[in-house]
This record gives sequence, C-alpha cells and structure tokens, in this order.
Amino acid sequence: MTIHELIAPRLAALRAYMADQEIDAIVIPHDDEHLGEYIPPEAERLRWISGFTGSAGVAVILSAKAALFVDGRYTVQARQQTSEKLFEILHLVEQPHMEWLLGVLQRKQKVAIDPRLHSFSWYHKSKRLLAQKEIELVTLEQNPIDRLWQDRPQPGKAQIMLYPVEISGQSSLDKREAIAAKLRQQGLDAVLLSQSESTNWLLNIRGRDIPHFPVALCFAVLYSNVSMDFFIDIDKIDSTAFNQHVGNDVSVYPLSKLGEVLRRIGEDKLKVLADDASTNAWIQLTLQKFGATLVAGQDPCMLPKACKNSSELQGMVLAHQKDAVAMCRFLAWLDRQVEKHAEADEASLAEQLARFREEQDNYIEPSFSTISALGPNAAMCHYNHTQSTPREFGQDGLYLVDSGGHYLEGTTDITRTIKVGEVSDEMKRQFTRVLQGHIALDRVRFPKGTAGIQLDVLARLPLWQAGCNYDHGTGHGVGHFLSVHEGPQRISSKGSLIPLEPGMVVSNEPGYYKEGEFGIRCENLLMVVPSEEPSEMPMYRFQRLTLVPFDTRLLDKSLLSDSEIVWINSYHAEVREMVMPHLSDHEMGWMLQATAPLTLER
Repeated sequence: MTIHELIAPRLAALRAYMADQEIDAIVIPHDDEHLGEYIPPEAERLRWISGFTGSAGVAVILSAKAALFVDGRYTVQARQQTSEKLFEILHLVEQPHMEWLLGVLQRKQKVAIDPRLHSFSWYHKSKRLLAQKEIELVTLEQNPIDRLWQDRPQPGKAQIMLYPVEISGQSSLDKREAIAAKLRQQGLDAVLLSQSESTNWLLNIRGRDIPHFPVALCFAVLYSNVSMDFFIDIDKIDSTAFNQHVGNDVSVYPLSKLGEVLRRIGEDKLKVLADDASTNAWIQLTLQKFGATLVAGQDPCMLPKACKNSSELQGMVLAHQKDAVAMCRFLAWLDRQVEKHAEADEASLAEQLARFREEQDNYIEPSFSTISALGPNAAMCHYNHTQSTPREFGQDGLYLVDSGGHYLEGTTDITRTIKVGEVSDEMKRQFTRVLQGHIALDRVRFPKGTAGIQLDVLARLPLWQAGCNYDHGTGHGVGHFLSVHEGPQRISSKGSLIPLEPGMVVSNEPGYYKEGEFGIRCENLLMVVPSEEPSEMPMYRFQRLTLVPFDTRLLDKSLLSDSEIVWINSYHAEVREMVMPHLSDHEMGWMLQATAPLTLER
C-alpha cells in the first residue's frame, strides 16, 4: 500500500467529522499533553494523519487542502514520507502555520484545536491572530483522531524507577523544599508542573513510557508548603517503596483526577505559577474557569535541572568514558569492514554500534534513534534508516553516525563523519570547515551572562566565509539520564537569551548538507565550567565530555591554522590517554593510527 492509499481514507474520515461539526480547519501538532519533544506511540497523531515520522511538525487540514509544516531538519524527509497530492510541504519557521491559515481562510470561519496539545501562550497568540479576520478558534472536548484511529496503541504500564540519591546528588525532599521556598518568596501558592521530565527530576524517579526518553509520564502540583499532588497511572507505582523514596507530603492521584484537583485549586482561589510555553492550554483554561489566579513564569525546575550538581556531573563524565569505549571499538571495527569490503548496510552498522554500547556497565537504552546514514542519506539531518530500505555499505565515500546512550549515570550524544570510500576534494573542504567551526566554539571563553545565541556564529563562520550554512541549531542542552534535548540552554541563531551557567551540558554540532549527495556533522558534548585564567570579570569556558577521535583522513590541512592543528592534536592525545587502556590490542593499534599527531604542511 502506498502512502497515498494509506493516508487518503484517513483524511476523508477527518474531513467528514469536520463537516459534521461545521469546522473549517483543524490543527494537528506533533505533541502530547505534556508538550515535550518526545511522545509515546499512542500520541503519534501527526504520523497517523500524514505519514510523517519526524519529531517536530504541524499539519493543518482544511476541507479541500492540507499542509504539513516542518523545520529545516525535516524538509527532505517530509517530501519523501508524505503524498504531494495530499499535503503541501511548508517551512515551519519561514511560513508559520497560523499566519498561513489567516491567508487561506475567510471571515467567520472556524479553526479547531485540541487544547491539551497546544501551549497556553500559543493558544492566546493564535486566538488574537485569527481574531484579526474574525476567525474563531474552537477548543475540542475530544480529539477526533482518537475516535478515528482504530488500532491506536495502548499506553505503556512499565513500573517507575526510584533513582538513587547517590547518583542524583540531592534528595527529592531537598529539591521540593528549594522550589517551594522560591514560590513563597514570590508570593505564590503553587506551581503546576506539566512536563514529565521536571517532575521526574523533582521526585528522583525515571520511567520507560517513551522509547529513548527515560521518564514516567505524569503531572504534578507543588505547593508552597512543600506538599505535592502527583498524577500518574497508579499501576506503575509500588506505594510503599515510593513513599519511602520521596518522603512525606506527596499525594498520588490517577491521571483521571487532574481535572478535579484543578477545580479545587481554582475554587480555593490559589495563586498558581504556570509556564505558558510548556503547560497545555486545557490545564490553564480549567484553572482560570474555576477562579485560580495564573502567574506566567518559567518552570522553576528547568534551571536547577539544567545546572547539574557535582554528583550529576561526575555521572556524566563516567557515562561519556564508557560511551567513548563503545564508540572507539565501533570505529575500529568499521575500519576493518571497509578494508575487507564487507557486506553491510545502515541497519547492520547501527546494530553493531548498539552491541558495543550494550556491553558497557549500567547501559540502559539509546538516547535517541541512531542516525546511521551513508552517502546522500546523510544530507537529511534526522534520517532514519528504519523508515526505508537501508542503504548498502560500499557505495559511498562518507558515513555519518549520530547516536547516544542513556546510562544510569548520565546521557550521551555524539556524531562522527567517517571516511568509508573515495572522497572528493569538496567533501574534505566542507568537513574541514565544519570541524573548524566546532573547534572555534569548543575553545571560546565567555563572560558570565552570555547566552548561546551569542556564541552560535563562531561555529558557522568558516562555512559562511565559503558561502555555506546549515539549517539547524548548533547546540542543544542534554539532561542527566533524562532528555537528550534539554532546555532552557541551547546554542542557536534562533535560541533563547537564557545565559549559559556552570553545570549546564550542551552539544557542539555544526554541519554541512548537500542534498542528494552527502552530509557532514561533528558533535561533542560540552559542560560549562568557570574559567581559571586571569580575567577582570567572571568568565566561563567549555570542558569536553566526549572522547572519540575525529576522522583526520577527511581534513584538508591546507585550510587549518597552526592553533587548530594544536587543538586537534591535544584533543586526540586526551582521547588516547582516557580510552586506550580499555581497548584490545587491535583496537589500540587503530587508536594510535586514528589519533596520530598532525603536522602542518605548507
């Protein structure tokens, strides 16, 4: 069955519902009730209605047309996975979907949404925008796709993990007392926690509800007196063990009781902090309806979660040391396959890398679906070999592998671009420019108060000077055995103004992508630390966590400066020192070759 044959009847059924309800358009985002990046299988409504499998996007369905909006990471993928007869593919940033809707709808028409799948800030902004043309934004009591999706998966029932304080570095009670104290200082009665990773961090728990995202899906309300209402599928909890783990004053409710407790909070006229960007509109509209006073503000767990304590950072270092062993063993194995002209494909390469990770102590699962991309497939930033026929090994000059692991002690994320065949001078030039940008960001010193948006240009400059660029952020935050994409910190030209602070972990991953031919990305994880060098003001720098060689066979050394060569040699010396003792004799031989010092050739 083609994608058109699969999706067309679903669109027809949805349009029949829209006609019956006198709805002119419906907006379907890639989100669940928690508004996080990762969602469980039962929430993949965008995939069901469009065929698109990416992690970010929005579909807008009208009676006679439909459009899928994606960002620069997914433009190629979206064209491949959807039917051009059914969906127009548009850029989410360059042509925002609600502005597009404003241009295609007529006055007095209606746009429907599921308020549980959109943030409160998005709801108000969109309502105001549509009102310019007297278009009504309608909230639905039930999502129509849930009614139409007959084989929709059931939610998982995995038991929660009680995360040891020896690894988290702070008890749940201590965390709750710290957040509650902030509420009291601001004159607030409570904070609503909608994103599961915040509550998982606060309670020192983890879960297996979503692949590659080790959280238990839940909601919570933390009160200024340190008591807490916790909403979760109660089948996932051993009450006795949980109560001993979290301490006193945590009341556990089934998810079905959330509306009832929100009503009680409203009727008690409490003053509630809620993050407009991360809390769904239904929750806040319910609180308002029953009389609560809403105060907009950032989720108070985000910064303390991002600024990891010493125990968490030690865990991140250990996780990266173990991950480096797995990655180096894989790269040594990969070189042998190239030498032998072995038969393999993108899938078998990814499977072999997974086996090396699985041999490491306390390895839990991949931190995301491995991007194993040969040749032209690497030009798709978030390529997934499981969504098509994996490309066979031996046809291409470059192989890009972007992968990571969740270990009990921390989370990793690394990308390497590897020579697996003949490479062109253009490939070498672009790889060198990408690595130059990576080096520039790695070695920067910056004053306290600097945000990632102010550093992003460093990674792009070598490409810009050659008339090139990449259409994604340079760096994202990484959680401690939590989300591999963590906020609020990021390094991006479109990033927030949240300053980078000690304890934050970010990626450094510039890239270059030539559609239909090849892709390049160089990624390490970095943690923000104080700079010890003399200065007139507090200064920070990055400390590398990732310890895996870059493929120097892809370098055009004529483009490198002396200082860049010194950086490469110094980094590779550190890799040798930390990783070689854990390798076999053959792998040690590979390591010595892969990290051989470069000399400048003029």
